[in-house]
Amino acid sequence: MNKKLFVISGCSGVGKGTVLKEFMARNSQDFILSVSCTTRAPRPGEVDGVNYFFLTREEFEKSVAEDKFLEHAQFAGNCYGTKKKYIKQKFEEGYNIILEIETQGALQVKQKMPEAVLIFIAPPGVGVEELEKRLRGRNTEDEATIQRRLEEAKIELERSKQYDYVVINDDLERAISEVEDITRRELEADA
Repeated sequence: MNKKLFVISGCSGVGKGTVLKEFMARNSQDFILSVSCTTRAPRPGEVDGVNYFFLTREEFEKSVAEDKFLEHAQFAGNCYGTKKKYIKQKFEEGYNIILEIETQGALQVKQKMPEAVLIFIAPPGVGVEELEKRLRGRNTEDEATIQRRLEEAKIELERSKQYDYVVINDDLERAISEVEDITRRELEADA
């Protein structure tokens, strides 16, 4: 059976990390969570090669110039990307892959791999008020970063209209179940 790439995106603070963590806990036998590259500094507790591959900006730009990324983008002042070699290796190892990236990169993936399935985790309601509350509640970023993330959220919500699926995260358990249903249906369609 062919393996599939699922791309999960969502605005900062929407809870996509929580949805993914629980999804992976329940489905780790069938899926692997891709590890992306970033130029941002590690947050407390993050491990190189586990949470991200932490690169210098020079290393990142060299990989871009050598066309080593499936997708890459700048987000909130930092660079992020997914190495083609990593994705190929995980497919060869027999995994379906979950790629958690922002919308700009996700749309690049869809261009290069139309068979990839894009799932957007959206906040409840139509505004960014709930996102702002969640971002401030995390206490991990300064005011300027929060404002930049809220502006980016508006752009991401617009881009989400190009996704295959949108899952509203107004109830965590329901959102996880919906992602499970989507992945199951997509894999069965290819069987």
